Amino acid sequence: MIRPTQPADTKTLLALASRTGVFKPHEIQALDEVLTDYHATNKGCEHQSITFEEHGEILGFAYYAPAAMTDRTWYLYWIAVTKQTQAKGIGSKLLNHVEQDIRTRKGRILLIETSSLPHYDLTRKFYIKHHYHQAAVIEDFYADGDNLVVFSKRLS
Repeated sequence: MIRPTQPADTKTLLALASRTGVFKPHEIQALDEVLTDYHATNKGCEHQSITFEEHGEILGFAYYAPAAMTDRTWYLYWIAVTKQTQAKGIGSKLLNHVEQDIRTRKGRILLIETSSLPHYDLTRKFYIKHHYHQAAVIEDFYADGDNLVVFSKRLS
């Protein structure tokens, strides 16, 4: 079941993201801050956080919000599933939910940023599989040799 993220989910979501082996410690700290801000204020500013739960176990989540100063452009900031359930359709269900929700809100475009590092290969293939196109690459953005890769999909 996909449901709104609750404050009590935060500890589990941080552990889930950390155990994927993809996110750096400072990114997990940023996620903690994002979720804290979401529950404190951003939930009322159209920010959305959803959690995938099955049989009482949290298996994934996504966080998305409108891009400031744009006409109905949105960002998917976070999407992750447990390492044990990757490639089993949960990420696809989360992404499809995000896209449909943004369409309901009259969103036009969804942008997703990721890294060019090899351990993000499956992540980039996931977005391509879901009909996102690579819209931009900014070389050495995160660090030398670690490019920012931006994916885009028109939703309207």
